[in-house]
Formats: sequence, structure tokens, C-alpha cells
Amino acid sequence: MLGNYPPPPPQNSHTKSTENRIINGDNLEALKALLPEFEGRIDCIYIDPPYNTGNENWVYNDAVNDPRILRWLNKVVGKEGEDFSRHDKWLCMMYPRLKLLHRLLADEGSVFVSIDDSEAHHLRLLLDEIFGAKNFIATVVWQRRTSPDARVNLGAAHDYILAYAKDINRCRLNRLDTSSINAEAFKNPDNDPRGPWVSTDFTAQGYRPNQMYTIVTPGGASYEPPPKRCWGRVEPEYQRLLSEGRMWFGNDGNARPRIKTYLSETEGKRAWTWWANDEVGHNQESKKEIFAILGEERHFDTPKPERLIRRIVQIAAPRNGLVLDSYAGSGTTAHAVLEANRLDNGNRRFILVEMMDYAESITAERVRRVMDGYGEGDKRVPGLGGGFAFYAVGQHALFDDDGHLNPAVDMDTMRRYLAYTEGLPAEAMVGCDNSINAAYVGSHDGRALLFHYQPHAGTTLDYDFLAGLNFDAATRPERLVVYADYCTLGEDFLARARIVFKKIPRDLTRL
Repeated sequence: MLGNYPPPPPQNSHTKSTENRIINGDNLEALKALLPEFEGRIDCIYIDPPYNTGNENWVYNDAVNDPRILRWLNKVVGKEGEDFSRHDKWLCMMYPRLKLLHRLLADEGSVFVSIDDSEAHHLRLLLDEIFGAKNFIATVVWQRRTSPDARVNLGAAHDYILAYAKDINRCRLNRLDTSSINAEAFKNPDNDPRGPWVSTDFTAQGYRPNQMYTIVTPGGASYEPPPKRCWGRVEPEYQRLLSEGRMWFGNDGNARPRIKTYLSETEGKRAWTWWANDEVGHNQESKKEIFAILGEERHFDTPKPERLIRRIVQIAAPRNGLVLDSYAGSGTTAHAVLEANRLDNGNRRFILVEMMDYAESITAERVRRVMDGYGEGDKRVPGLGGGFAFYAVGQHALFDDDGHLNPAVDMDTMRRYLAYTEGLPAEAMVGCDNSINAAYVGSHDGRALLFHYQPHAGTTLDYDFLAGLNFDAATRPERLVVYADYCTLGEDFLARARIVFKKIPRDLTRL
């Protein structure tokens, strides 16, 4: 059952010349509605779904008892769903959403999912099934706390972020911008003419025969690779690095060999899977951020720090990329996209989906204030600029439970969905007011698509309909695909004229 496209956005200062979108409505229906326009186009997906801890006092309904999700469970899973454990329900809630996210993701794209110990192991298996175990990238550990929890003896200090590619062989991940590099860590104790540097391990995991050799340091010490490891380069490459002064053996020349990385040659640093809170923020920081932006009148318990999401955006989204967050919460992902654009002069866009009723008052309002600026006096934070369109998921599904077309759905939505299912590119579509015929949807690769439909009357593909098509010799396509309720033309004629008739799926007893 495909949800409606959102209605046209309201005209305000945040809707002009932008592809940024904030959508209020059930994310399952919203993701379905995004497919015709965005399937295979999203570069980076970040989601922070409910962690299923059983705590129902969360802003998100953490126990998955939201009425909309329960209705979906009862319809798709059946009454036996009432006997499932909350973990099973959580997985049932996540599965179709992840399937849709997989379809929306570009072949070069990647998805990052925040989770804690409650469902991390289940989620990993689910992502393996949907994205493929071979497309697993990494499990990031984020240090979300700054000090131990005094209430427990062994308190949790971290959450996880599971990262998967659509296609691991085509996935594009970026190095972090040099603005993220801690330049103070680079030193020059040996007065290297290339300038400050840091040293890193010169070994690699595994056994490679051509990388197993003895290294003798300038001070005379000998080293073999550690157990189950080999040197990081083949011996001729090591000799070149040594001759260029790019190897480090400690101040006395006898330490285990390490390789130098120079600040002057660093275009960006490679990220690893340990994200400390001094680099990407922590829970207390995120709460201070949203308080500074929205004040006391708009409360949100569980935001993520902007720096955390910004790192994901910088790693996974190209500078002109498209970022999707279907559990938008307080709008941190949009904030992170805008800040990343400011730092590297990028043109990334965002799509946020939030099902709860605070989508306007918290999610969209935070993004407005970040764009326009917020705070007073010397604490004023300049705006990052930009705009967005605010949508609400349509209340009418395109098809009813029996698979019949819903006459309450507007014509434009039906035509866009039809174009999507027939593979007609969005740029090839025309409006109903075109010069050929009101039923004409568009042409592509020599094939014209026509939707001969009236909401409350049956339609017929016949000679009169064909006579009303105003194709000229230059625009007459080789083939026609015509959707209608009836067809009075014989099969031989249809074959000779290269016309394909397709019946509109609707309940004719209503007509």
C-alpha cells in the first residue's frame, strides 16, 4: 500500500530554491512515497531508531507501542504478533523500513545506524540479511558519556553505529577534512625538513611472504614482524622510505620501526571505529546544544550531538550529496549537513522524516533557527543559511487493502506513481494540460505512457480515444502504453499499432 506523496509545501522563506525536505508522517509511508523520485539516489543514510529498552517514558515510544506501529504489526504480522517478545516486534518494525532504505540508497552509498546493546546483535543480523554480510563496513563505538554512571558498578559509556554499504566494491567513503585534524599532535623532534609529523605502526595484519624480513635500526637493533603480522610494505619500498628519512626509530635509534605521516602532506585523516567524545561530542553536549537553540519551551530528551552526525556526513556524503534521516528526532542531521557545508563549502541536501507531532515545533523549528541564527547579544550564533520545504504525508493511500486504486488520491500523485512503475523518468513527465491529450503522461525511448482515467467514471481505450491524441509526425512514438478501464480494440489491431493496454486496478462496483 503506497502512501500519498506529500501535498505541495507551504510558501514561506524556507521553501525557495532548495531540495531540502522535512516530512511529518509515518516513516514507512513516507519512505514508500519517496521511492518514485529518490530510489537509488541517496548518498548517505543515518538513522537513530528507538533502541527498544522498554522505557515508555521516552520521547520516542521506545517499547514500540505507538498506535500506528501497532496497527501495522496487526495488519502485516497478524494477531499472533501480540504474542511476540518486544525484540520480535522491534525487528518487525525495522525490517520493512530498512528494506525501503536499501532501495533508496545509491549504489555508491552507505547507511549508518545508531544503536545500543539492547538490539545491536539483532540489528547486525537484520542488516546482514538486507544489505548482505559482505557489505558490512564497520561497527563504530561512540563514547557517549564523559564519566561513569554512579548508579551502577559497571556503567555503559558507549553506543554503537553500524555501517553498511549498498555495494562494498563501489562504496565511496571520504577522509575527514583537515579541519578535523588535531595539528597539535604533529611534532618535529628530529628537525625533519618536511615539517611536523606523527608516527604510526609499520605493521600489517596477516602473513605476506614478501613483507617478512629483518629490519636493522640505525642504532643496531634488529626486529622481525610481530606474531601473526607482517611489515607494512615490501622491502624495496621500506628501503626507499628509509633513504628519504620517513622512518622513525625513536630518539635513540633503537625503537621498533614506525612510519612518519606529515602534517604538510595530510589532505585528510582516515577515520577509525573509536569515536571519543572529545572529538564528536557526548550526551551532555547534545542537550546543551538543543537548549541553546530551542530554549526551555521545547524539550527533547535524547538528541545526538551535532559533531557526531557531522562526522558521518563528512565520511559518507560527497560535497553535493543527498543525506536521508528517517528518524529525524530533533533535527540534528539537518544541522550537521548545514555545518558540514559551511566548513567545506559543500552543497549537500537533506531529507528528514519524523512521525511524531513535534516534527513542526521541534524538528523543523530547530532547522529554521540554525539556518536563520539564534541566541541574543554576545551569545548570538550566526545562521548557516539555506531553506527547506515542510511536507505532511498524505492521509489517503494510493491503493486500498484489496489493491484497488483509491479515488480520493489526487491525479498528480497517480500519474507520478504510474510513471515510476513504468520507468518513465521524472524529467520526461508532462502535466495534464499538455497539447497532446489530458491522459498523456510523457514519452521515453520511443514509448509513450497514457493514463486514461476519471475518478468516478469508467474509461475505454477505443478508436475515438486514439483519434483524440494530437501526436504529429515528429512526436508520434513507436509504442503506446495505455491505462484504462476497458478496451474495445482487438488484439490484432493492438499488435499492429504497437499498443499495450493495461487495466486500471480499481473496484468497478463503485462506478
